[in-house]
Amino acid sequence: MQFALTQEQKMIQEAARDFAQKEIAPVAADLDKEEKFPTQIVKQLGQLGLMGMTVPTEYGGGGMDNISYVLALEEIARACASTAIIMSVHNSLVTYPVYEFGSDEIKKKYLPALAKGEKLGAFSLTEPNAGSDAGNQQTTAVEDGDHYVINGTKIFVTTGDVADYVLLFASTDKSLGPKGITAFLVEKDWEGFKVGSIEHKLGIRASSTCELVLSDMRVPKANVLGAVGQGFKIALRALDGGRIGVAAQAVGIAQAAFETAVRYSKQREQFGKPISVLQAIQWMIADMAVNIQAARLLLWEAAYAKDTKKFFSKEAAMAKLFASEVASKCASEAIQIHGGYGYSREYSVERNYRDARITQIYEGTSEVQKLVIAATVLKEIE
Repeated sequence: MQFALTQEQKMIQEAARDFAQKEIAPVAADLDKEEKFPTQIVKQLGQLGLMGMTVPTEYGGGGMDNISYVLALEEIARACASTAIIMSVHNSLVTYPVYEFGSDEIKKKYLPALAKGEKLGAFSLTEPNAGSDAGNQQTTAVEDGDHYVINGTKIFVTTGDVADYVLLFASTDKSLGPKGITAFLVEKDWEGFKVGSIEHKLGIRASSTCELVLSDMRVPKANVLGAVGQGFKIALRALDGGRIGVAAQAVGIAQAAFETAVRYSKQREQFGKPISVLQAIQWMIADMAVNIQAARLLLWEAAYAKDTKKFFSKEAAMAKLFASEVASKCASEAIQIHGGYGYSREYSVERNYRDARITQIYEGTSEVQKLVIAATVLKEIE
């Protein structure tokens, strides 16, 4: 791995930054306040090629590496964490597993529209009794001729109410536990697919999160992703990629909070001088700078591992764990530097603080990341 970015990677980073700062940042606060899904912005992301970045060009994607992907995603997150998670779920949790595990028929039918951002994808694994214990799927899929009939309830589905396609997991054989779980790519307009309650959240409020209720939904066998019973493996592989996406989101949030705090510290005067000259403030700024750079390097390492290794669970978990902790810490310290103003919605650090918190929870909590890391390390060291 080289620490210097290629010219192409720099161009992608700069293009994403330019779009994010000109088109997303000016409206991010209003989107958050109104809990408004950024429909037009998501369409523009597709037009820019950011909704299928790593999908091969033969399927309408950008054919880019994962370093380029996380560079772009960090820039989007700096402007709006809600938009970033929409982009992350679509790229990491939908287009990636569809390409990796989908049949030729599925890839030809669904990938081009997904990769171009013409259709939006969602990922649905979590259930009321299947959070960290994702293998405890209660949603069932019963074989019926050339279809499966799916019944169950899914929760915390990012963009589930606006997505065109949903990568959904259900048990085809409950006696086998996780080995009896199968992945299905379903369409929102199929009979039996219903959007339930909509969550009103602490942060990432412009990103919709909903419940899905599946009642005798008939899914063609052709829409099984991978093999029957391979669903849990597919989910875990997708989540490894999703954790890299969340790490990029977290780094972007941390960077945004950091830059805002630094600028404020040079403008805000107390005791007749800018607070940036105070040692207490400088130490916070120094710690933030070091931690963000360390998180970014872990992120790049994880992205590189995804490009070059068959298994990258440890790298993804490390990046997600550390970056999410850094995002929350930096957002908190940014508020502290702002003092009372930081607690007001007038300043973006308040939004950064709320948005950062979820990065320690979704795509696997920090505690789950530690389990993943420890399990790998225990196998590596004899």
